[in-house]
Amino acid sequence: MKLDGCNALITGASAGLGREFARQLASHARSLILVARRERRLIEFRNKLRQQHPSLTVHIRKTDLANLMGLRELIAWLDHENIEVDLLINNAGLGDLGPFATSDPVRNEQMTLVNMVTLTSLTRHLLPGMITRKHGGILNVSSSAGFLPIPGFAVYAATKAYVTSFSEALRAELRGTGVSVCTLCPGPVHTEFQEFAKRPAGQTEPGPEFVYVPVEKVVRDALTAVQSDRPTIIPGLAMKVAMFLVRLTPMPILRLASRVPRHA
Repeated sequence: MKLDGCNALITGASAGLGREFARQLASHARSLILVARRERRLIEFRNKLRQQHPSLTVHIRKTDLANLMGLRELIAWLDHENIEVDLLINNAGLGDLGPFATSDPVRNEQMTLVNMVTLTSLTRHLLPGMITRKHGGILNVSSSAGFLPIPGFAVYAATKAYVTSFSEALRAELRGTGVSVCTLCPGPVHTEFQEFAKRPAGQTEPGPEFVYVPVEKVVRDALTAVQSDRPTIIPGLAMKVAMFLVRLTPMPILRLASRVPRHA
């Protein structure tokens, strides 16, 4: 997958990794389609990108991907505008930090819709065109949390396990078609994600700073992986080593390591 002259669609593009993907692709792409809920941020970002890259075409689409109607309208808009997407970056994601028994059922539904249903539906809609053109790339943003069950992050980790498994299967199916699939599995990154995942009056316990990887490096490594047709990328040496050990560890040992006090 070559980035020069591509048409890239990025979900969750108003902040964090999505915004950085757009920023780094702006000097390579022919056009960007930026999808997010916060329209004002999208407009401001589009104007900034156009000033820096006058030849770049930037489409924005305000969409709540936690709403099935919003997803359907986005797909219908892509068809109406006859936009060909060469690179799909399924970046949008929602999290929730806390015990499942006290979780908000609406939030759980939103997580499954954004993290799994939207990713699957957009991929299904855009993939046939890529196969016909024998050219394209799909970058699915999963998480290192998808490699193991995480108490207090149960639904989020499960949705990311789906993303990783789906991406691996799809990559195998597409061998020889000219379409590549890459899974990005970052560990901790300083973005707005943690604040949105934290419940009201809840507290987060940030991990040691050495496991955090800068947003710029995460995106740079991911785009390099797309270009070199790598199946999976885990940015940061510490996370690479940690996830290698986790994937070698038998589940009974992981269960012991993840024990939490039982609720009365």
